[in-house]
Amino acid sequence: MRRKLRLVPLFAVALTALATLAAAPAEAQPAPVTKGEEPANGPERNEVAASDPAVLTAAAAGENVAGSRAGYPRQTRLRVFPEDPADRSIKLGLVPYHGIAPRLNAVQARSDRVSVEVVGRSGLGRDLYLVTLTAPERPAQTRQQTAWRELIENDPARAARDRGLDRDYKVPVWINNNIHGNEWEGTDAALRLIEDLATSRDPKVRRLLEEHRIYFNVTANPDGRVAGTRGNANGFDLNRDFVTSSQPEGVVMRELVEHTQPVMVLDEHGYIDGTLIEPTGPPHGQNYDFDLYIRHGLANGLEMERAVKALGFPEAQQVIVPFRDIPPGEWDGWAPIYTSQYAMFHGAVSYTIEIPLQVNNDLYDTLPVDELRRRATINAAVSEQTMRTTLDYVDRHAGELVDNQIEIFRRGAAGEPQRFVPDGFVPGFGPEDRFTTRFPRAYVIPAGPAQRSAVAAARLVDHLVAHDVRVRQAERAFRLGGRDYPAGSYLVDMHQPKRALANVMLETGRDISGDAPVTFDIAGWSHRLLWGASVDVVTGGDLRVPSRPVLVAAPTGRVDAPPGRDLAIVVRDGNDAKAVNDLLGRGFELRRRADATVIVPAAARVAAIEVADRYGVRFTQVPAGPPGAVLRRPTVAAAVAADELFVLRDMGFDIRPVSTAILNAGFDLSRIDVLMVSSGLRFDQLDPPAAAAVEAFLTRGGVVTRGGTGSRFNAATRLLDVRAVAGPQDANGIVSIVDSSGSGQSLVFSPQWFTNLGTGVTVEQRYGAGNPLLAGHWRPGDDGTGGPEAAGGQPAVVSGTDERGARVVMFGTEPLFRAHPKGLFAQVANAVYWASGTTRAAAR
Repeated sequence: MRRKLRLVPLFAVALTALATLAAAPAEAQPAPVTKGEEPANGPERNEVAASDPAVLTAAAAGENVAGSRAGYPRQTRLRVFPEDPADRSIKLGLVPYHGIAPRLNAVQARSDRVSVEVVGRSGLGRDLYLVTLTAPERPAQTRQQTAWRELIENDPARAARDRGLDRDYKVPVWINNNIHGNEWEGTDAALRLIEDLATSRDPKVRRLLEEHRIYFNVTANPDGRVAGTRGNANGFDLNRDFVTSSQPEGVVMRELVEHTQPVMVLDEHGYIDGTLIEPTGPPHGQNYDFDLYIRHGLANGLEMERAVKALGFPEAQQVIVPFRDIPPGEWDGWAPIYTSQYAMFHGAVSYTIEIPLQVNNDLYDTLPVDELRRRATINAAVSEQTMRTTLDYVDRHAGELVDNQIEIFRRGAAGEPQRFVPDGFVPGFGPEDRFTTRFPRAYVIPAGPAQRSAVAAARLVDHLVAHDVRVRQAERAFRLGGRDYPAGSYLVDMHQPKRALANVMLETGRDISGDAPVTFDIAGWSHRLLWGASVDVVTGGDLRVPSRPVLVAAPTGRVDAPPGRDLAIVVRDGNDAKAVNDLLGRGFELRRRADATVIVPAAARVAAIEVADRYGVRFTQVPAGPPGAVLRRPTVAAAVAADELFVLRDMGFDIRPVSTAILNAGFDLSRIDVLMVSSGLRFDQLDPPAAAAVEAFLTRGGVVTRGGTGSRFNAATRLLDVRAVAGPQDANGIVSIVDSSGSGQSLVFSPQWFTNLGTGVTVEQRYGAGNPLLAGHWRPGDDGTGGPEAAGGQPAVVSGTDERGARVVMFGTEPLFRAHPKGLFAQVANAVYWASGTTRAAAR
């Protein structure tokens, strides 16, 4: 142990100020936690169609003025956003977003222990604030702290022997707040704690800040905070985006945990019947060095439990620790998509905290204001108590926690196997908690003909590097694992500090259907299988390959055709669709063949060079074949989930959001080419004029559907003669599929398949034979039906033209889910192009 253990509590619990709240009548004891179905977890995606994001009605005055960044403090005179009386936090008596900057400006003026930096902006342009509490540092001291932090990751064996680091490293903690916009109180607790630590005269506080850096993400989701929505302005649940990084707020959080390298992380949430404090229950992620997490993870979790109960609130006396209290799968730690589970890959002992008293959703509108504010005050006190207890724990165990982080990185760099964790390692640890994997020696992302998509390979490499996974590019041809690779191929050596993060992205994963009756969320996500690039798994061999570290992938965009010749691009990737839609938007006449080849006229060469560079795509000389049909930029009316709306627009499609209500309000379908239906549109709920408009549209337009809502629309409008069969609503994961090009993989959540195919229906994809589930969780229903074997060999995507002329494509898979399976986006793009009236081609 590196530092002397400090057993004196750092903070006293101030119960007297909260006495009247604690004396409030006790509510009924909450029921035990059950599996949480939250927006974006599955069936909810079919019920509410996405609409256009809001816009800021008034920008902040002036600019943020940053001071020196050489040492600490790093203060910023923050611009102040206009008052917004519609901010949903106001009703709760909490700090509205526009009140945060003035509070932070004031505390900076009072203290040299507090730093505020603007580290990014939300989707709507609101500032994201990083607050750092630490004792002042001269520039040389800050450089030394940075050097020690880097040494811990880059040379952990040496870091373990560094006496200066042992004595003087400022041990970092990161506290993340308000990632779900309508779970407000963590922000208020953080502001209160920031002001206390910045101005306290207590010698213990001064010493704490001399030996630690405490980082606060004050509000991770300001747009959701203002609007009172769980998701951000794009409708994304930011606590599901960590290994996808599709949203600006998520990118900022990824960078914060990577660059601060905390030993402990709190992610403050709400609401559940009774305070919930992780560690999670099983299944636990199989890539963790779990022995290095669970000992401190459980110990501090139990300390937080005692501290929350000591506040004296009757409503906070039931504290749920999932590791101890919840059956497998109902609050698991399997997926790397959450803040706390993702932070563990960067060396942190981390927690999701759920405060106890609901104030959002229906209760926000139905409870009296006084009751809402009483609840919010208790919630903020509970949140603050978890923060204070964690700081006390880190202060007392700082040396052990730094050693812990060093050992995580050391094992990764050395390529050591995971340790066996025996039963009873901590109280309650048993066989149901034991999840491990065998790390491969390397992954290779080949260049040249073996790479099915150069743009997908570059995207994957850039994504890995952005997540602090080390990638090298070969400078010469080499042979590894029985295969030959050309120069330019990428190598991910799994002897690296963050091997667990590299592997959780690149491995297949596993079928955990037998390990738990349910899972809290998605259980399969492999970037190797879903992002469109060819990636080889290498189990052994000599990795002494002449190579250089990659900071950014090599450019892939190019035009390989002589001047004066027509060009061709095959839409195999979402970026190919971006390039095609970009050229269509510039007014060029393109043509499309049945095999998804798009022909670009020679006159568009300059524009093609530009879009090739922008999107990393390749144009070639047009191969021999038919001229193809004229392709127009389709206008799509989309009754879809928020993630699908985001991806469709990102691919450059002209999208008009619709729903049952919008169609009933008289939406004009006359200028629409394709109607896409997956969420929030019920034909049987349309009024007669709207239903007639849809019927008229079907005589000339196309339809693309996904999931249960789409299949119901198909049946109600009598389009394709198929029977849609639904698997269990919570079934999810990566599945094998077979199409005209061979075998591959797709993603499902609430899967569907199609039977009883009528005349003229074409099977575009089938589920793999037998059990198609490669990784994830998919069990039969309670009646024994609907399991993965029932889907094996069945059609997963079908297409056809109905008797009125409507071209229809139906997806039983999830090709746009949460903007994650990027290698599947082109399936939807090609479906839209075909359904809009060009030549036949659907999901390829």
